[in-house]
Amino acid sequence: MAFTAFSTALSALSAHTTAVDVVSNNLANLNTPGFKTSSVVFHDLVTQSLGLGETQVGLGVARPLTLRQFGQGSLQSSSGSLDAAIQGDGFFILRDVNGAMLLTRAGNFHVDAQGNLLTATGERVQGWTESGGVVNTNGPIGNIVVPVGNLRAPQATTTFSANLNLNSAGVVGETSGTFSTPIEIVDSLGITHVLTLTFTKTNPNEWDYEVTIPGDDVAAGTSGTPFSLTTGTITFDSNGRLATPAFPPGTATLSITGLVSGASDMDLTWSFYETDGTPRITQYAQTSAVAAVAQDGAAAAQLVKVSLADGGKILAQYSNGEQRVVGQLALAAVRNPDSLMAVGNNCFQLTALTAAPAIGVPQTGGRGKVMGNSLESSTVDIAQEFTNLIVLQRGYQANARVVTTVDDISQETMNMKR
Repeated sequence: MAFTAFSTALSALSAHTTAVDVVSNNLANLNTPGFKTSSVVFHDLVTQSLGLGETQVGLGVARPLTLRQFGQGSLQSSSGSLDAAIQGDGFFILRDVNGAMLLTRAGNFHVDAQGNLLTATGERVQGWTESGGVVNTNGPIGNIVVPVGNLRAPQATTTFSANLNLNSAGVVGETSGTFSTPIEIVDSLGITHVLTLTFTKTNPNEWDYEVTIPGDDVAAGTSGTPFSLTTGTITFDSNGRLATPAFPPGTATLSITGLVSGASDMDLTWSFYETDGTPRITQYAQTSAVAAVAQDGAAAAQLVKVSLADGGKILAQYSNGEQRVVGQLALAAVRNPDSLMAVGNNCFQLTALTAAPAIGVPQTGGRGKVMGNSLESSTVDIAQEFTNLIVLQRGYQANARVVTTVDDISQETMNMKR
């Protein structure tokens, strides 16, 4: 029996040593982003029966099991423009150098020289990248590649609009019956041109309009003289609302050919109405004035910054103030995350016991929300870990005392035989 007690105590020493190792690893990762604390679960070994089974003596404790606790860590603001944290369930999806899938909760990302979105340790972040001006989240995921230091090509204007009021008290043939406003457009080379919209009152509730461009801008023009592109007439009802052109379509078209800049010819659409049919032009007894102008062109622009916004959207910011979505992070939901195997670098690997991950956009299918400019803190509770360390130390000391006691008993037994 002495030797059974000796082996039992030794099993406890081994088990407590393993448990202290787990606590030590938790404390070592106290400040590791996205780290999930592990707990130990002890279980006894099979008992042996003495005599007719009325007396049962256990054979000690087995090596403890470790369980990863996937609780929510606190979210901390960070200065990294590409940092992200998950609020709720889910994991960021990665690919290592061998192409194997990994999962992580650590979102301290960065971009390499080729524009690949990487983790701090070099794994490639998975999601969807813009293609043809669209981020298609219905397609398969892949490496996220963002633009790096490139010049965005200009976008020629195709539509423009002006929200304005024309003075209903304006007098035909006088200054009060005339109003002009400029609007800038962009050609295919990114060069801006100034169109001038001129309105002239001809009758009550009726105005003629003319759209001109500087004569220097077109081959058919004369330097210093506006070149007319189109003319027309608009009318208002008795309530000052635009009557013609009627909605839909409520537009006028014009073309610009022979641009001196060498850009392509332009076909433009002037929209007189909002998309819901609300007129952009009114006629009330107020001074003629423009409230807003808009056009869909954009000059060439230099990439200034790439950042990660809430929802996992990756935004590219350009020197002209434009922002566009160039990527989208994917999240994986795992029904039994405790079956994942930690493989270092804040990463987890699927095991044979892991349910197939459900991959999709954040905040869908039970997946959590991605917060930009944030990192998830480690879930290690330092007070709890020190408490566990004290308890485990006492357990080790108690079982070490059993070993010395059994050794004393063995010595006494041997002395009895002399």
